[in-house]
Amino acid sequence: IIRYTGLQDGVRIVTMVFLNAVLSSVANLIYYYNFKNNLIPYSVIIIGFLSSSLLLFNYRLLVKYFFSYYKNLVFKRSRVMIYGAGQTGIITRHVIDSSPRTQTIGFFENDKNKVGKVLDGIKIYKASHEEMERLFREIGVDEIVITVRDISLEDKNELVDLCIKNQIKIRTIPPVDKWVKGELSLNQIKEINIEDLLGREAINLDKQSVKADLRGRKVLITGAAGSIGSELVRQVIQYEPMSLILVDQAESDLYAIEREIKELNYNVKVTLYLADITNKERISSIFRFHQPNIVYHAAAYKHVPMMESNPAEAILCNILGTKLLADLSVAHQVSKFVMVSTDKAVNPTNVMGCSKRIAEIYVQSYSNFLADKPNSTAFVTTRFGNVLGSNGSVIPMFKKQIQNGGPITVTHPDVTRYFMTIPEACQLVLEAGTMGKGGEIFIFDMGRAIRIADLAKKMVHLSGLEPGRDIEIIYTGLREGEKLYEELLNKNENTISTHHSKIMIAKVKEYTYDDVNKYIELFNDLVYDNNELKMVALMKELVPEYISSYSRYEILDKN
Repeated sequence: IIRYTGLQDGVRIVTMVFLNAVLSSVANLIYYYNFKNNLIPYSVIIIGFLSSSLLLFNYRLLVKYFFSYYKNLVFKRSRVMIYGAGQTGIITRHVIDSSPRTQTIGFFENDKNKVGKVLDGIKIYKASHEEMERLFREIGVDEIVITVRDISLEDKNELVDLCIKNQIKIRTIPPVDKWVKGELSLNQIKEINIEDLLGREAINLDKQSVKADLRGRKVLITGAAGSIGSELVRQVIQYEPMSLILVDQAESDLYAIEREIKELNYNVKVTLYLADITNKERISSIFRFHQPNIVYHAAAYKHVPMMESNPAEAILCNILGTKLLADLSVAHQVSKFVMVSTDKAVNPTNVMGCSKRIAEIYVQSYSNFLADKPNSTAFVTTRFGNVLGSNGSVIPMFKKQIQNGGPITVTHPDVTRYFMTIPEACQLVLEAGTMGKGGEIFIFDMGRAIRIADLAKKMVHLSGLEPGRDIEIIYTGLREGEKLYEELLNKNENTISTHHSKIMIAKVKEYTYDDVNKYIELFNDLVYDNNELKMVALMKELVPEYISSYSRYEILDKN
């Protein structure tokens, strides 16, 4: 196709014309050998070679540039600045300029040795906010494409905020290993995902210690098909356990993780069980058959409004299910039991958060009870906030609402949440599980809290739309049991640092195992009673800091 002529086409033309000249020369030699005269003068062959090469290549270039000029007349081209003047920046420039709708007008670069120079015919500018704003005003920029991979999260957020302020579209390219057949295409240059801005710098994981803990061991993971559980599976399998025992009651999601594991092709025996962790006979048979060495307990009900309406299920799964797993772990001499908890367990305002706090209390009191016994199970709890992209989280919901044209629903203008990526959360769970000796509640550095309303607005901007004009944001009021802000510690708790900067140990109120067990027995009696007020009242008795918020159970706090 002539309009896509490039350097390779020029090489092909020269090669073919050169072969023609060689054949003509050979014919000349044969003729001269027989008739002592040249068939074609060598000067004609040389002139023909040069003129044919130039004419054929220039003809193709002329057609290419005429077609390009014609396209520019038809389409108004978006003016693009490329952030990063490296090799990927050059490749991106050619991809962008191949489209009739986009053209590269410059590069932004932090390397002082490159700033001010011309690369591939285009000037390189300093990647400072002052210089960017000047160029936005003076030459007009429609969008910026980020091509560098080593840009810090802070710099990326500042760049995005600057583009939003100046109403400039911002896009990014995928890593080189994600390019289709090693080549970048225009449709791979995508808008920035909000997850790319909320994640944090890569954490340093003590992989050797984690590997020493998991290699050659039998590892059981509950909730293995969920957001956290499935990522634990992906990470644990890399450390060469002897076998993985995966338990979940969601059949479709369990099937999906089974297929994914097969594609990973690790030499690890994996057994999947479609099972409910509250089913004593079923779970007992799994422990008896496999005799696991380590248990990661990620199964839980976590939906706040749903658990407000169904406290019996929160008690059954989050409290009694945890007790069953903990008891079986001790009975079968599991060496370590790691429970995944939540920041909603701190000063709980809802049934879900309180049920997880009671699970924490049971696990910790059991660990302290067993502390003096030889070869006892080490119980470790990990507590963290919201994870990005998890099932039921706000980001997938906001994305869907934006795709549908709005409105975006936010419960309150001032509500804030902590966020962490799923891989980061699971890395820290593995690290904490490795360093835990028994009885600790580990909390993670969650960074800074994010206003959900600001998050919604930024997601609208990143979609190329304007909040209020294109997509309306409406406030629906706090839901039952919902907090304005989450906490990782209550006012009576403090922390002890560990060797990992992002992991701390919470010093919390401790309970005796016998006292806690009495409450657990009462929960076991009440759970089938269908008396929700009695169930929640008992939860408040065990966890006095549980004060209901925007909930039908607020009546219990007034007595």
